[in-house]
Amino acid sequence: MMEFIFAKYHYWISILLMMIGFYAVVAKSNLVKKIIGLNIFQTSVFLFYVSMAKVEGGTAPILWAGAQIYDNPLPHTLMLTGIVVSVSTTAVALAIIIMIKRAFGTVEEDEILEIQEMNKYK
Repeated sequence: MMEFIFAKYHYWISILLMMIGFYAVVAKSNLVKKIIGLNIFQTSVFLFYVSMAKVEGGTAPILWAGAQIYDNPLPHTLMLTGIVVSVSTTAVALAIIIMIKRAFGTVEEDEILEIQEMNKYK
């Protein structure tokens, strides 16, 4: 049993990071902390896919005389695209948070909802 756990440690690390990111997104009321949690979640997905691409005894997928077995380059390519999307999503989210801060004076989700409720009855 312990051999199985240690043999797949990269999967466990990615699952742990995923749960930390999920906790930050669900449990925190600060919008900046939610974005940080979302980035941790996305990073765990990248780690998961890149670790799946590793072939035992494989090298980087570059042609050279000593290489016999190559790692799978497809997940690396897909995750490169995912990183670009992640950075773009984070930039848009931070821009929206700046606009929310200017409009409401806070980035706490609870306080924003209270302000909206107070403005609804005016």
